[in-house]
Amino acid sequence: MTKIVVIIPAFNEEDSIALVINDIPEIVDEIIVVSNNSTDNTECNAQKAGATVLKEPRKGYGYACLKGMDYIAQQDNKPDIVVFLDGDYSDYPEELTKIVQPIIEDDIDLVIGARVAALRENGSMTGPQIFGNWLATSLMKLFFRSKFTDLGPFRAIKYNKLLELKMEDKTYGWTVEMQLKALKQKMSCREIPVKYRNRIGISKVSGTIKGAIFAGVKILTWIFKYSFK
Repeated sequence: MTKIVVIIPAFNEEDSIALVINDIPEIVDEIIVVSNNSTDNTECNAQKAGATVLKEPRKGYGYACLKGMDYIAQQDNKPDIVVFLDGDYSDYPEELTKIVQPIIEDDIDLVIGARVAALRENGSMTGPQIFGNWLATSLMKLFFRSKFTDLGPFRAIKYNKLLELKMEDKTYGWTVEMQLKALKQKMSCREIPVKYRNRIGISKVSGTIKGAIFAGVKILTWIFKYSFK
Protein backbone atom coordinates (compact mmCIF):
# COMPACT_ATOMS: atom_id res chain seq x y z
CA MET A 1 0.00 0.00 0.00
CA THR A 2 1.18 3.52 -0.84
CA LYS A 3 1.49 5.70 2.23
CA ILE A 4 0.42 9.29 1.60
CA VAL A 5 0.87 12.21 3.99
CA VAL A 6 -0.51 15.72 3.48
CA ILE A 7 1.17 18.87 4.83
CA ILE A 8 -1.01 21.97 5.13
CA PRO A 9 0.67 25.25 6.13
CA ALA A 10 -1.96 27.45 7.80
CA PHE A 11 -1.96 30.97 9.17
CA ASN A 12 -5.28 32.11 10.64
CA GLU A 13 -7.49 29.81 8.57
CA GLU A 14 -10.10 29.03 11.24
CA ASP A 15 -13.03 29.36 8.81
CA SER A 16 -11.61 27.08 6.14
CA ILE A 17 -9.25 24.54 7.65
CA ALA A 18 -11.91 21.99 8.67
CA LEU A 19 -13.48 22.17 5.20
CA VAL A 20 -10.09 21.40 3.65
CA ILE A 21 -9.44 18.47 5.99
CA ASN A 22 -12.91 16.99 5.55
CA ASP A 23 -12.62 17.00 1.75
CA ILE A 24 -9.29 15.15 1.64
CA PRO A 25 -9.81 11.59 0.29
CA GLU A 26 -9.55 8.63 2.64
CA ILE A 27 -6.51 7.25 0.80
CA VAL A 28 -4.41 9.71 2.84
CA ASP A 29 -2.78 8.18 5.92
CA GLU A 30 -2.12 11.38 7.88
CA ILE A 31 -2.99 15.05 7.55
CA ILE A 32 -0.49 17.45 9.13
CA VAL A 33 -1.59 21.03 9.70
CA VAL A 34 1.27 23.36 10.55
CA SER A 35 -0.04 26.44 12.34
CA ASN A 36 2.25 29.24 11.20
CA ASN A 37 1.87 31.43 14.30
CA SER A 38 -1.94 31.49 14.03
CA THR A 39 -3.77 33.71 16.51
CA ASP A 40 -7.30 32.41 15.87
CA ASN A 41 -8.94 28.96 16.22
CA THR A 42 -7.05 27.35 13.35
CA GLU A 43 -5.27 24.85 15.59
CA CYS A 44 -8.39 23.87 17.53
CA ASN A 45 -10.53 23.47 14.41
CA ALA A 46 -7.85 21.43 12.65
CA GLN A 47 -7.49 19.11 15.61
CA LYS A 48 -11.24 18.62 15.88
CA ALA A 49 -11.33 17.72 12.19
CA GLY A 50 -8.80 14.93 12.80
CA ALA A 51 -5.49 16.44 11.73
CA THR A 52 -2.15 16.27 13.48
CA VAL A 53 -1.40 19.86 14.50
CA LEU A 54 2.11 21.27 14.72
CA LYS A 55 3.15 24.80 15.68
CA GLU A 56 5.72 26.87 13.81
CA PRO A 57 6.09 30.33 15.40
CA ARG A 58 8.37 31.66 12.65
CA LYS A 59 6.20 33.18 9.96
CA GLY A 60 6.81 31.95 6.44
CA TYR A 61 5.31 29.35 4.09
CA GLY A 62 8.63 27.56 3.80
CA TYR A 63 9.12 27.48 7.56
CA ALA A 64 5.75 25.74 7.92
CA CYS A 65 6.51 23.19 5.20
CA LEU A 66 9.92 22.41 6.70
CA LYS A 67 8.29 21.93 10.11
CA GLY A 68 6.01 19.31 8.60
CA MET A 69 8.97 17.60 6.98
CA ASP A 70 10.86 17.56 10.28
CA TYR A 71 7.90 15.81 11.89
CA ILE A 72 7.80 13.17 9.14
CA ALA A 73 11.54 12.59 9.51
CA GLN A 74 10.99 11.51 13.12
CA GLN A 75 8.52 8.78 12.16
CA ASP A 76 9.57 5.15 11.85
CA ASN A 77 7.23 4.45 8.94
CA LYS A 78 8.05 7.05 6.30
CA PRO A 79 5.52 7.99 3.60
CA ASP A 80 5.88 7.17 -0.08
CA ILE A 81 4.26 10.43 -1.18
CA VAL A 82 3.98 13.86 0.40
CA VAL A 83 1.22 16.21 -0.76
CA PHE A 84 1.32 19.95 -0.09
CA LEU A 85 -2.01 21.73 0.06
CA ASP A 86 -3.10 25.20 1.19
CA GLY A 87 -5.48 25.70 4.08
CA ASP A 88 -7.67 28.41 2.56
CA TYR A 89 -10.02 26.11 0.58
CA SER A 90 -9.04 27.63 -2.76
CA ASP A 91 -8.00 24.21 -4.05
CA TYR A 92 -10.34 21.24 -4.26
CA PRO A 93 -8.82 18.68 -1.84
CA GLU A 94 -10.86 15.87 -3.38
CA GLU A 95 -8.69 16.23 -6.49
CA LEU A 96 -5.77 14.83 -4.52
CA THR A 97 -6.41 11.46 -6.17
CA LYS A 98 -5.67 13.08 -9.56
CA ILE A 99 -2.48 14.66 -8.20
CA VAL A 100 -0.99 11.43 -6.84
CA GLN A 101 -2.13 9.15 -9.69
CA PRO A 102 0.86 9.85 -12.00
CA ILE A 103 3.24 9.01 -9.14
CA ILE A 104 1.49 5.76 -8.28
CA GLU A 105 0.74 4.58 -11.82
CA ASP A 106 3.49 6.14 -13.96
CA ASP A 107 6.35 6.51 -11.46
CA ILE A 108 6.49 10.31 -11.91
CA ASP A 109 8.57 12.10 -9.26
CA LEU A 110 6.77 15.45 -8.93
CA VAL A 111 3.23 16.45 -9.88
CA ILE A 112 1.99 20.05 -9.88
CA GLY A 113 -1.69 20.97 -9.79
CA ALA A 114 -1.93 23.58 -12.55
CA ARG A 115 -4.58 26.25 -12.02
CA VAL A 116 -5.58 26.55 -15.67
CA ALA A 117 -7.76 29.49 -16.71
CA ALA A 118 -10.63 27.30 -17.89
CA LEU A 119 -11.01 25.74 -14.43
CA ARG A 120 -10.47 28.89 -12.33
CA GLU A 121 -13.31 30.72 -10.64
CA ASN A 122 -13.51 34.38 -11.59
CA GLY A 123 -11.32 36.47 -9.27
CA SER A 124 -9.63 33.45 -7.67
CA MET A 125 -6.22 34.63 -8.88
CA THR A 126 -5.22 38.28 -8.84
CA GLY A 127 -3.59 40.11 -11.74
CA PRO A 128 -0.17 40.10 -10.03
CA GLN A 129 -0.50 36.34 -9.40
CA ILE A 130 -1.34 35.59 -13.02
CA PHE A 131 1.48 37.79 -14.31
CA GLY A 132 3.96 36.39 -11.76
CA ASN A 133 3.14 32.83 -12.75
CA TRP A 134 3.51 33.67 -16.44
CA LEU A 135 6.84 35.43 -15.91
CA ALA A 136 8.28 32.72 -13.66
CA THR A 137 7.24 29.82 -15.87
CA SER A 138 8.38 31.66 -19.01
CA LEU A 139 11.84 32.18 -17.51
CA MET A 140 11.94 28.54 -16.44
CA LYS A 141 11.06 27.54 -20.00
CA LEU A 142 13.78 29.84 -21.37
CA PHE A 143 16.56 28.74 -19.03
CA PHE A 144 15.64 25.11 -18.34
CA ARG A 145 13.33 24.10 -21.21
CA SER A 146 10.67 23.54 -18.59
CA LYS A 147 7.08 22.73 -19.49
CA PHE A 148 5.64 24.13 -16.25
CA THR A 149 2.79 26.61 -16.65
CA ASP A 150 2.07 27.25 -12.97
CA LEU A 151 3.63 27.45 -9.51
CA GLY A 152 0.51 26.04 -7.90
CA PRO A 153 0.84 25.10 -4.22
CA PHE A 154 -1.26 21.92 -4.61
CA ARG A 155 1.42 19.34 -5.44
CA ALA A 156 2.64 15.84 -4.71
CA ILE A 157 6.16 14.43 -4.65
CA LYS A 158 7.82 11.15 -3.80
CA TYR A 159 9.18 11.45 -0.27
CA ASN A 160 12.66 10.24 -1.18
CA LYS A 161 12.82 12.78 -4.02
CA LEU A 162 11.68 15.54 -1.67
CA LEU A 163 14.63 14.76 0.58
CA GLU A 164 17.01 14.85 -2.39
CA LEU A 165 15.92 18.42 -3.15
CA LYS A 166 17.30 19.65 0.20
CA MET A 167 14.63 22.33 0.42
CA GLU A 168 15.72 25.50 2.19
CA ASP A 169 13.51 28.49 1.33
CA LYS A 170 11.70 29.76 4.41
CA THR A 171 9.11 32.06 2.86
CA TYR A 172 7.56 32.78 -0.53
CA GLY A 173 10.08 30.97 -2.72
CA TRP A 174 9.22 27.44 -1.58
CA THR A 175 7.17 26.39 -4.61
CA VAL A 176 9.53 27.71 -7.26
CA GLU A 177 12.55 26.32 -5.41
CA MET A 178 11.03 22.84 -5.53
CA GLN A 179 10.32 23.05 -9.25
CA LEU A 180 13.71 24.51 -10.12
CA LYS A 181 15.61 21.91 -8.14
CA ALA A 182 13.52 19.12 -9.66
CA LEU A 183 14.43 20.44 -13.12
CA LYS A 184 18.12 20.74 -12.25
CA GLN A 185 18.16 17.19 -10.92
CA LYS A 186 16.31 15.94 -13.99
CA MET A 187 13.43 14.49 -12.01
CA SER A 188 10.34 13.45 -13.93
CA CYS A 189 7.62 16.09 -13.59
CA ARG A 190 4.04 16.43 -14.72
CA GLU A 191 1.26 19.00 -14.46
CA ILE A 192 -2.36 18.05 -13.85
CA PRO A 193 -5.08 20.67 -14.50
CA VAL A 194 -7.02 21.39 -11.30
CA LYS A 195 -9.96 23.56 -10.35
CA TYR A 196 -9.39 26.71 -8.32
CA ARG A 197 -11.85 28.92 -6.44
CA ASN A 198 -11.88 32.10 -4.41
CA ARG A 199 -10.23 31.47 -1.09
CA ILE A 200 -11.96 31.91 2.26
CA GLY A 201 -10.53 35.00 3.94
CA ILE A 202 -7.84 37.38 2.70
CA SER A 203 -4.64 36.15 1.10
CA LYS A 204 -1.49 36.81 3.14
CA VAL A 205 0.58 37.09 -0.04
CA SER A 206 -1.39 38.18 -3.10
CA GLY A 207 -3.89 40.10 -0.98
CA THR A 208 -1.31 42.74 -0.03
CA ILE A 209 1.06 44.87 -2.11
CA LYS A 210 3.92 44.06 0.25
CA GLY A 211 3.25 40.32 0.02
CA ALA A 212 3.02 40.39 -3.77
CA ILE A 213 6.31 42.29 -4.09
CA PHE A 214 8.18 40.00 -1.68
CA ALA A 215 6.82 36.91 -3.41
CA GLY A 216 7.84 38.23 -6.81
CA VAL A 217 11.36 39.09 -5.66
CA LYS A 218 11.78 35.67 -4.04
CA ILE A 219 10.63 33.82 -7.14
CA LEU A 220 12.89 35.77 -9.48
CA THR A 221 15.84 35.41 -7.11
CA TRP A 222 15.56 31.61 -7.15
CA ILE A 223 15.21 31.50 -10.93
CA PHE A 224 18.27 33.64 -11.62
CA LYS A 225 20.26 31.89 -8.90
CA TYR A 226 19.79 28.55 -10.62
CA SER A 227 20.04 29.90 -14.13
CA PHE A 228 23.67 30.87 -13.68
CA LYS A 229 24.84 27.96 -11.51
